[in-house]
Amino acid sequence: MTSAALWPPTVQEVVFLLLGVVAAGSALLVVTTRQIVHAALWLVVSFGALAGCYLVLTAEFVAWVQVLIYVGAVVVLLLFGIMLTRAPIGPSGDLDSGNRPAAIAVGLATAGVLVTTVIHGFGTAYADLTPGRGAAEPLGASIFRTWVLPFEALSVLLLAALIGAIVLSRTDIGGKD
Repeated sequence: MTSAALWPPTVQEVVFLLLGVVAAGSALLVVTTRQIVHAALWLVVSFGALAGCYLVLTAEFVAWVQVLIYVGAVVVLLLFGIMLTRAPIGPSGDLDSGNRPAAIAVGLATAGVLVTTVIHGFGTAYADLTPGRGAAEPLGASIFRTWVLPFEALSVLLLAALIGAIVLSRTDIGGKD
């Protein structure tokens, strides 16, 4: 496919790009905000934009799974964990460790490696986003065949985190004084 065939972009490609920018921007706000509840709400925006990307790829089932599992369950789990552990809800200066320059350097290096890997791996790939062409079938097959075990392992990890938050928040469990 020549580069002339890629221009002008279709409406689906423009919407996909805009949703990707929203997802990336809100993900950046998740990790940079100083209020944990605001971080959870930005995470909802990021997950919602990602679900919109799946809709543009005509993967409606994956989009609804994204909304139900991640927005509906993971964020609620995070908010329950915040409430159960009695974490500070407002801005808190004592949560800053002072390693911001090192964290930024590690984050930029990780982002560079990820972007380089994606460009190297998919640089020549082109997915036709025309509705009805079955562009989401390989994506769905990859997610539900290759990545189903890591997905389930993550759900067990999140369940363990919730149980840990409940145990930590209970005052009647503990050593005898």
